[in-house]
Amino acid sequence: MEPSKTLIYDGSFNGFLTAVFVAFDEKINVADIQKNGQGQNGLFSESETIFTHVEKAKRVWNGIRNKSHNAIANVYFAFLSETEGVELMLYTYIQKLMATTLGKQMDYSDGIVLFIDQLAKKVGREKHRMEAFVRFQLTKDDIYFANIEPDFDVLPLISKHFRNRYADQQWLIYDVKRNYGIYYNLDHVEMVSLNLKEIHFNKIHKSDAFVSEEYDYQTLWNDYFKSTGIKSRINPKLHTQHVPKRYWKYLSEKKQAV
Repeated sequence: MEPSKTLIYDGSFNGFLTAVFVAFDEKINVADIQKNGQGQNGLFSESETIFTHVEKAKRVWNGIRNKSHNAIANVYFAFLSETEGVELMLYTYIQKLMATTLGKQMDYSDGIVLFIDQLAKKVGREKHRMEAFVRFQLTKDDIYFANIEPDFDVLPLISKHFRNRYADQQWLIYDVKRNYGIYYNLDHVEMVSLNLKEIHFNKIHKSDAFVSEEYDYQTLWNDYFKSTGIKSRINPKLHTQHVPKRYWKYLSEKKQAV
């Protein structure tokens, strides 16, 4: 039996797919797939650094997609969950997928298949929450700016929604947890990294970066939010279920100091 190997990749999705390609192509006995810098190599496996190769990544992507559109979404969404050890589970998931006959459903009684499916659904729910809860503030540079702090790395998933919805204005959505953002310049969306000296929340935390009128708009929004809430029908438990408290500091209609 071939000695097991730990494959080290650069942390990108294309890097992960390249590692999968190499593992299949060279018939490697994979012990683990880890991001560069994790430093958790197994005691009984040697490591191999995998350099990202877009064409190899595309071949794996197309191979998965040709097997199942649902599976390709599951792989991408689960990868963005950043769950510890997800790479090896995804590799096993892809192995199982490739072993199924074309058009046949994967076995959801299998623990890994079920886990990846459930993990992808969690990331999908976070994607929809972010699309609903992002609140922009107009900066003095005429860029609409918003901070988010999602549980999962969903910026790549929400890009299309905001590009379609706000196609006529410049905007920047920044993930303060992962220190990168997506910026739309009226032509295309690109990833950016900022050196933020402060985290801009809602109207409680005022900043010189924003036009003064922006706070007036937030007051109007807050008054509207209050006027549409019928006190006799308020259900705090249900409200918190749909709008978890961890999002409140980025919502202009929430006045509670965090």
